[in-house]
Amino acid sequence: MEMFIIEGLFVAIFSSVITAYVVRKINKAKFDIYIEQAKAKAKVIEHEAEVILKDAQIKAKKEFEREFKHAKRDYDDMFSKIQRKEKELNEHLESELTSIKKSKEDIEEKNRIITTLKEGLKNQKKTFEEKISKALKVLENASGLTQQEAKELMIEKVKEDSRAQIASIFRKKYKLAEQHAKEEINNMLSQAVTRYAGEFAAERLINNIPINDEETKGKIIGKEGRNIKALEMLLGVDIIIDDTPNTITISSFNLYRRAVATKTIQELLEDGRIQPARIEEIYNKVKNEFDNNIQKEGEDVVMDLGIKSMHPELIKLVGRLRYRASYGQNALAHTLEVAHLSGLLAAQMGGDAILARRAGLMHDIGKALTHDMPGSHVDLGAQICKRYNEPDTVINAIYAHHGHEEPINVESASVCAADALSAARPGARREVLESFLKRVEEVENISTSKMGVINAFAINAGREVRVIVKAELVNDDEAVLLASEIAKDIEEKVQYPGEIKVNVIRELRAESYAR
Repeated sequence: MEMFIIEGLFVAIFSSVITAYVVRKINKAKFDIYIEQAKAKAKVIEHEAEVILKDAQIKAKKEFEREFKHAKRDYDDMFSKIQRKEKELNEHLESELTSIKKSKEDIEEKNRIITTLKEGLKNQKKTFEEKISKALKVLENASGLTQQEAKELMIEKVKEDSRAQIASIFRKKYKLAEQHAKEEINNMLSQAVTRYAGEFAAERLINNIPINDEETKGKIIGKEGRNIKALEMLLGVDIIIDDTPNTITISSFNLYRRAVATKTIQELLEDGRIQPARIEEIYNKVKNEFDNNIQKEGEDVVMDLGIKSMHPELIKLVGRLRYRASYGQNALAHTLEVAHLSGLLAAQMGGDAILARRAGLMHDIGKALTHDMPGSHVDLGAQICKRYNEPDTVINAIYAHHGHEEPINVESASVCAADALSAARPGARREVLESFLKRVEEVENISTSKMGVINAFAINAGREVRVIVKAELVNDDEAVLLASEIAKDIEEKVQYPGEIKVNVIRELRAESYAR
């Protein structure tokens, strides 16, 4: 019995061992199969990765080649443009150099011709003087008298023969002239004055602009007063808002500034967009219009007077006289009056009426420059007329109408008489206004004479001067010193009541463009 049990136990153990061995072999076989399958899948994945990598490389290569072609084409285009521009520039430079060389050769040739002509003229003059000298020697030998002795003998003989006759004629003519001179002069003046009736209007110091409502005043003033500050600084005038209902008052001694300011504010009110940038834009537009109108007005005046030709700069100065006053009398109105009267007077005295009108038109031309340049209007007028080759009669009339020279002919004398007639009419001029204008003008001239000053405007009836300086040349500290220097010069050189405030304004602007 025990044997059976032992055998059964042995069989069971053997079976377990065999089973375990078989199971292990089976598991090992399965594991090997899994490994083989994993290796196969790994090879497949590796193959796919190689295919994908190869495709990516091919695609990247194609993309690189395409981009390279585009870049090379752009480079070739740019290089060809640069070569073309370089060629054009070289051709232009060669052309300019050729032109300069040709001009230089022409100048050298003309200089050689001029030198030759000078030498020829010098030789001809020398030959002529030698012949004259020989002829004089022959005459002296023939007559037995020197040249000076012959001249003195002839003059003495003529004096003796004609002295009695001259004395008789002189006495008669002098007596007749003395009897009729006063009568003739009065007749000429009265004839000229009655034949010319000129307009007359006294100049004021203010312009008034009517407005519809109080809201418009607020627009002109702007937020925190920025609009009215921009207007006064740009236009160089006083703008008075609150004194008169529904009215804006513009005050300035300078007629031109006042007219430009009036037109600028009127256009701003019509436009409705009142702000510093728009103010500057409208101001520049109006100023260009005024400059064009000045030229046109000068041309119209010259044409109306029948003057054939005149330099364009002088014509422009004639137009500028519209915005200049002398003792309250408009300078252009006075000039036209003098031109017409002097033409009439010269014609009655047998002179050249057109030349007299020309001299009358130019006699006060220097007044168009006194706001911009130092010196009297007589000297400035004479200088500008000499520069543009005006006749000697015109220059003499400019000097003579203020007694700096004596009139050299009828035309100059007629200008002096016409100037006195125009200025002497009752109510034509006001002395007090002119002295005030001269004082204010002197204050502006002192300010603009300083280094770095762009412009200066006397405002508030001459009680304040605003000086605008270049920000690049004058810094903040120098602006303080400049204000002190100007104030000191005004104290030393100008007589004035009260005090004058000197206000130096420095503004830096930077501009750039986004494109």
